[in-house]
Amino acid sequence: MNTNILQFKVRQPLGKKILLINPPHTAIGSRMPHEQLPPLGLLSVGGPLIDAGFEVALLDAEFGPMALSAIIEYAVAAQPDIVMMGHSGSTSVHVTIVELAGMLKQRMPDVTLIYGGVFPTYHWEDVLNECAAIDYIVKGEGERTTTLLMQALSTGSGLLEVDGIALRVDGAPFATPAAAMIEKLDDYRVGWELIDHSRYSYWGNMRAVVVQFSRGCPYLCSYCGQRGFWTQWRHRDPVKFAQELARLYREQGVELINFADELPTGSRKAWKAFLEALIAENVPLTLVGSTRTGDIVRDADILHLYKQAGVIRFLLGIESYDEAVLKNIKKGGTTSEDQEAIRLLRQHGIVSMATYVVGFEEETDADYWRSLKHLLRYDPDQIQMLYVTPHRWTPYFPTVANRRVIQTDTRKWDYKHQVLATNKVPPWRVILWVKTMEVIMQTRPKAIWRILSGRDPAFAYAMRWYTKIGRRVWFHEVAEYLFGTRQIKNGPSLAKFWGASLHENEEALAKKKKKVIAIKASSVS
Repeated sequence: MNTNILQFKVRQPLGKKILLINPPHTAIGSRMPHEQLPPLGLLSVGGPLIDAGFEVALLDAEFGPMALSAIIEYAVAAQPDIVMMGHSGSTSVHVTIVELAGMLKQRMPDVTLIYGGVFPTYHWEDVLNECAAIDYIVKGEGERTTTLLMQALSTGSGLLEVDGIALRVDGAPFATPAAAMIEKLDDYRVGWELIDHSRYSYWGNMRAVVVQFSRGCPYLCSYCGQRGFWTQWRHRDPVKFAQELARLYREQGVELINFADELPTGSRKAWKAFLEALIAENVPLTLVGSTRTGDIVRDADILHLYKQAGVIRFLLGIESYDEAVLKNIKKGGTTSEDQEAIRLLRQHGIVSMATYVVGFEEETDADYWRSLKHLLRYDPDQIQMLYVTPHRWTPYFPTVANRRVIQTDTRKWDYKHQVLATNKVPPWRVILWVKTMEVIMQTRPKAIWRILSGRDPAFAYAMRWYTKIGRRVWFHEVAEYLFGTRQIKNGPSLAKFWGASLHENEEALAKKKKKVIAIKASSVS
């Protein structure tokens, strides 16, 4: 047994041992490129729990990945009072969590199981009805809610006064009022001490972490749940955040920073302050993340600061190259803006990765051909091909509620598998188009020249690394489709498969505080 995984961290013991479990994921991205990023969500919950006096350990079952039976043996050996589970791939890992919960309760009948993440936040009633092993669900962001829940469980009182949880009352699912949004993100720290940093890497074995500078997104893209889950865009203190990243480099040898933010650049003032603060720290960090093309165009005059701070790649959520589709999904961008952002990033030695999402509309072969021509004209350095994945809590869900589901294995609802039927183009030809477009884009002369030119070593390395990994993923996805994917021809409608839309109550947090909730000072070290 690797005892390093199960060393419980504590400041002032309260008599409750908590085991955080990051379950193994089935998505291709979790197995490629055989590098592992730390589970930021669980670490974000772990830090406040440690500070509140609870004994906390993390079992990251993504390594291996671990078999469920092995996870159970680790948990039994650790003898926790509480097991908390969650995963960034919330929908696609749900089946695994339910199975794991049942096995845990069978071996450890007295353990309390708590489940958090996006999927249980909205599907809490279904989860509590269908999985007897799960005792509590934390809805929305978990730092404050989880700590308050643990304090209530420790004292045995005031449980129904904790906002933002779901549980059973008289045997029936019951949810307390939505928790108030955390207005000051710096009030809660990430529990970095729960991991061995030497085990986590990305970008070609560079020691890496996942971080959040901000939460939320003010835009109204119909297919995305960011705005609903986080309610309001907020950001960390730019200087404190830069200091934390610099400390991770100096004390833990972290080299690569992967931003989990949907929109880290949302505030030009705050983002500029962060870049300047990080530059002042003088640490050789490499930064990768995602943002909107409009922010890149907006920041044309400060993109040199991006580069100087260490930004090497931004994924640009372009999604479609058709103005009508962009309007229908309420993207709020323009094709001219998208092209300009790609040009500006390249001008400053930053790799652009453009997304293209298949399935927003009933595409024809002609539509795919036009999309390929658009991609070639946009000329991004890299592309990421995705499949539309309609989540029940998004405004997009009711617009496609009558479309048929061809993939009923929810472990494949990870944006990398086709889940909705396409009547005009059969699934085999959809993946043929997708894989052909990827090959053409990644082997066109311009892309190859950017890999080989070497004018900017960091840029060339980024191009080589992603191309190498992309090639492995390409063959893996083709093989999986041919030999491992089972799609059904006459599947149920989306509404029948998942149930009624939840988009009208998509917001996970209360917009305004109705009362001030404070963690008792006596319980905080």
